Formats: sequence, structure tokens, C-alpha cells
Amino acid sequence: MVSEKLFFYDVLFFDVHNQKKIYIKEYSSGLNVLVAVCDEELVGQSFADGELNLKITESFYKGEAVTEAEVVASLKQANIANLVGERTIKCAIANSFIAEANVIFVEGVPHAQMVKM
Repeated sequence: MVSEKLFFYDVLFFDVHNQKKIYIKEYSSGLNVLVAVCDEELVGQSFADGELNLKITESFYKGEAVTEAEVVASLKQANIANLVGERTIKCAIANSFIAEANVIFVEGVPHAQMVKM
């Protein structure tokens, strides 16, 4: 039983230190704050599905690599957000920034926008 617990802790340690990143980049103009958030592996890729095109450019999306808590803090301050990727979308839904019904998929990649009025 002890070896099982050690194995579990080894796996937990591995997962925590090898998590994929979420990038966030903030843009401010007066009182408005736009936040671009995406899963790291999507930066630099483009996706198309019929008339929908999604281009995840490094210049727009790649800012700081952050934790989920930092994403939540940034989204609380944002008026507008562009959200791309499974981890990013799950975080935004779990923290009630967007509704699952408002997520679209472009070549299987989830995308949503948030606007606070």
C-alpha cells in the first residue's frame, strides 16, 4: 500500500510540473481592457471550417504564460476577451465568464468571445 501512495505522488508531481501553459495578453485603451487568452500549443496556427477562419497569431495572443488563477483575475478586469483552446475555454466556463452554448468550434478548436456591457 505504501508503494501505491508513492506512485500516486510521483504521478501528481509529474503532472503539476509538466502542465501545458495558457498565454494571456492584455490590451488597454482608456477604461477598456481587451484580453487575448489561448492554449500555448495553438499559437501560430490557423484553422478554417467553411466560412469560419481562426488565426492564432503570436503577436496578438502570446503574452505571459500564466496559471488558471491569473486567467480568472485578468478576465475579471476585462471588458472584452478572445478565448481559444480547450484549457482556456474550460477555465472561462468553470468561472462563469462564458456559457458553453456560446462556444464555437473551428476545425475542432473551441473559441469564444466575452463582452461585458
